[in-house]
Amino acid sequence: MRDNSLNGSPQEHAAARPLYAILVMCAGVFLLVMNDAAAKWLVARYDPFQMMFMRSVIALPLIAGLILALDGWRAMKTKSLKIHALRGALSMGTAYAFFLSLSALPLAEATSLIFAAPLFVTALSVVLLHDPVDWRRWAAVVCGFVGVLIVVRPGAETFQAASVLAVLAAILHALVMISTRWIDKRDNIRTLMLYVALMPALLTSFVLFTAWPSMRPEDPALFLAMAVFGTSGITLISQAFRMAQAATVAPFDYTALVWASILGWIVWGDIPDVWVFVGAAVIIASGIYLILREARRRARTDPREASPPFPM
Repeated sequence: MRDNSLNGSPQEHAAARPLYAILVMCAGVFLLVMNDAAAKWLVARYDPFQMMFMRSVIALPLIAGLILALDGWRAMKTKSLKIHALRGALSMGTAYAFFLSLSALPLAEATSLIFAAPLFVTALSVVLLHDPVDWRRWAAVVCGFVGVLIVVRPGAETFQAASVLAVLAAILHALVMISTRWIDKRDNIRTLMLYVALMPALLTSFVLFTAWPSMRPEDPALFLAMAVFGTSGITLISQAFRMAQAATVAPFDYTALVWASILGWIVWGDIPDVWVFVGAAVIIASGIYLILREARRRARTDPREASPPFPM
């Protein structure tokens, strides 16, 4: 006879579930920052399109194997091929702009500017999705953009043009998230992951006919790290959103700044100045407010709603 006392009561499991989801979310965010760190190392020698091609080609069999194990061949089919192609092109633009920004910016600064994506989602959803946005959310968006200006500091001696590339990456990433709303509901998260890897692989295949730098011994490991860390990070974050309410786990996406600051200091000796952290704090506070407002709105519409407040 099974002794349930060894596994805890149902109430204890229910109480622990959000904690597990938060830990899974933090682990996924850490892996994505590791992916960015590998990209920063490689972008010094490789064209961003070459990096995207290698990452996608290596990630594809990993994702396909996951889909076959969990869902079977049918999950590889989609009714939204044109939308996936659009998302692939937008993802290419996001990665290209972000990788270029990494070549000049500290990892923590580039990461803090990417946090502006939820702000752009809110602003662009009015035009593209005709979503209503009340004055409180608009105020949060404006505050978030003030935070972006604090980080970028246009006109100051410390201003770098690469900051504009990081902001552009945030805008394009927001479009990727918004476009999720146009995908057929029968496509699950793993199907989305498959096409996020497949489309960039196809669209960047032209790099096979371009000149490549001589590969160093560590380069294959770095490309593999990008594929493994990126794919695993997205998978864990997606799982976290399935385990708990979005309002519980989404704010922990901002732990990326902690990991990016630590890695930037250990690997490259980068120590962002105080204004980067001040601006990041404003952006994060605005983003968390938008996440909580959106989660509250969704809960009023459908109490069972547990999907991310900003589509992944």
